[in-house]
Amino acid sequence: MGYVTQEYDMQDSETRRRVFWLLKRLTSYSLWAKKRDAWEVFSRAFENAVRTWPKNDPERMDADLLPGIYETLSLYKKGVEELGKGHRFVWRTGQPLDAAMDKSSTVRNFLYTHPDYWERGAQTAPYPEKVEALNRLLLASRYEGDYAPIEVPFIPRMSARYSSPAALLDPDRYRYQFYQLPYPVFPAEISEVPAATDLIIGSGQRVPIDGIWEPVKVEREKAFGIVPLGVRSIESNGCFNYLVSDTKAPNVRGQWNEAESRTESLNTHWRLLWEDTRYKDGVILDESEYFLERAPIHVPTDHGQPEEEIEVRTGEVCPVTGTWEATDFDNHCIEASQGMVMPDVLASAVGSGERRVHWVTWRLIRRA
Repeated sequence: MGYVTQEYDMQDSETRRRVFWLLKRLTSYSLWAKKRDAWEVFSRAFENAVRTWPKNDPERMDADLLPGIYETLSLYKKGVEELGKGHRFVWRTGQPLDAAMDKSSTVRNFLYTHPDYWERGAQTAPYPEKVEALNRLLLASRYEGDYAPIEVPFIPRMSARYSSPAALLDPDRYRYQFYQLPYPVFPAEISEVPAATDLIIGSGQRVPIDGIWEPVKVEREKAFGIVPLGVRSIESNGCFNYLVSDTKAPNVRGQWNEAESRTESLNTHWRLLWEDTRYKDGVILDESEYFLERAPIHVPTDHGQPEEEIEVRTGEVCPVTGTWEATDFDNHCIEASQGMVMPDVLASAVGSGERRVHWVTWRLIRRA
């Protein structure tokens, strides 16, 4: 998907605060625990679909994906458990959360390979309703920017995750051809970015501390313009990035090379802004500010329904936090929060009595 890049200035205080806040959010225990929990919901739903959908159903799920799905879940559980102890090696190459991201991407790319909807690892058309319901459960485990802490191998042509704040702040980056990821709700007041430390390393050097680093230009005094002496000035050279200790500090993205049709990868210096010591004492503080909800707008729904008659289908996003009732299923109610994906119902089929998954209409019966 192409983007028209919006301009965001890393010298601007508000931009710096928002990027810093987003990187802390994307590397928080709470966000990764939510990813793990959402993947588990998807895993159970996918297995149930494999077991219960008729064998002649053209939308039948591929049972061969199940081992990879549950392996991903196991990696998420292992990785999140370690993260809760303050162990951030889980994002390094080959470690649990790096591997979980890789395997979950494979599942996403091969979720439904019917030729009318898929070609060479990419979705080409909107999925059928039942498949889309599962896809939405899968997407609930995704956050734009969730690769932020994953190690970038120090190899030619590879550069830091973020060369521009637009990759994190531009709402268009959250919109894809067949779905949209939720744009974060920022707190009314965001803390200032802490003063930078004196710790500076160069591209290719070992990262000594987990945390948020800023690429900087370092200008030195020179004797007669030849021999470098002390540092004269340090200035920002791009977007903050989260770097994990014992990895190699990445390069940054340079100019487009017309002759070779690629973007150059350039060496830089990195200055530590903030050391991440969260969870090392086993305590996970309140991180609810990372999951604020937008204030509800009290207007009629897209269908012109008054609030008390709001209805949504399985797989759609819940518009209102409250108690919801499945129509045509007596006494089947759930508590749903705004933004979550509405579930299906496992209930006995009429006639056979066999328990099956049903895609249903949910009606709001009481606001929270």
